[in-house]
Amino acid sequence: MCLKWVIKHYLLPLVLATAASIGFAQEPICKKTVYLTFDTGNMSVAQTVADILNRQHVKATFFLANEKTSRGDFSLDDSWKTYWQERLSEGHHFGSHTYDHVYFVKDGPAGEVFERPQFGPKAGITVLYNEAAMCREIRKVDDRFKELTGSPIQKIWRAPGGKTSPRLIKMGNACGFQHMGWHDAGFLGDELSSLIHPNHDLLQRASQNLQDGDIAMAHLGIWSRKDPWAPAVLEQLIIRLKNRGFCFGTLPKQGK
Repeated sequence: MCLKWVIKHYLLPLVLATAASIGFAQEPICKKTVYLTFDTGNMSVAQTVADILNRQHVKATFFLANEKTSRGDFSLDDSWKTYWQERLSEGHHFGSHTYDHVYFVKDGPAGEVFERPQFGPKAGITVLYNEAAMCREIRKVDDRFKELTGSPIQKIWRAPGGKTSPRLIKMGNACGFQHMGWHDAGFLGDELSSLIHPNHDLLQRASQNLQDGDIAMAHLGIWSRKDPWAPAVLEQLIIRLKNRGFCFGTLPKQGK
């Protein structure tokens, strides 16, 4: 009995059967890459998102702010420590969404910017930020994540609402953090009205329109949407994209 026959007809089937039995399912060949990202939001579907990503063996990038959650605490409280530790252990990436979820309003005088925090002691007040203050706001997420998990975030950040100016981007760069927005096709619509934009339509649009290299954005929970997006759309979107030959990358993109 020749060695080639033994390998082809006995050893190879045995190896493949063993791999399948322990969950190493074969994925379609990866031809394109999409980058799934999630901003904290109210965290109401945080565990649902995590479960789907695990089930589909997909890694994502989470942008963290200390936002009020649907259970009354805040997303970077100690009560969320285990959640973030588990996501870190699963190999996901993390960026800053500014600690108090500060919205860019407009450029200010003398190289400053006007920002309006959504949370924190100055919530709802338009505040003038210089470069040092903006850097502290971005880095505070990194500091808090280290306290919760023992590890730093990636050197990336995302402005709330995606609202920026060249000056604000320059401030982040000077602080050592690269800004990560999202592509038009990557706006997954989970913050839109479910009456006007039902989940079925959002799934169809994203499934068809996402292209190689696109960054997609959703949230771990949104106050304004009556019919939550993630439980109805996320897993089917991942499956459809896999069938189109996509794999799923984390930010920053390799080589960036």
